Amino acid sequence: MKLIPLADHVIVKQMKAEEVTKGGIILTTAAQEKPQVFEVVAAGPGGMVDGTEVEMTVEAGDKVILGKYSGTQVKVDGEDYTIVRQGEILAIVED
Repeated sequence: MKLIPLADHVIVKQMKAEEVTKGGIILTTAAQEKPQVFEVVAAGPGGMVDGTEVEMTVEAGDKVILGKYSGTQVKVDGEDYTIVRQGEILAIVED
């Protein structure tokens, strides 16, 4: 199954949690914090949303930060994704 976002929606996937600390300590699954950094899987075309023209500024492959309780979680073919509006994205992470 393939997800295709509409309007100003963005499909993101949560990045993997750190398994080893900077000091070299291996963390158990229970001790790992869920990262707030997500990778953009797909972005909608933008266009008119609620009477306002929306231009998309994110694209597939970008790393972004979302609010803690943003979006809608969905599971497709065993993979977890989150669908958010572009306005819910707080920042783009540059390496």
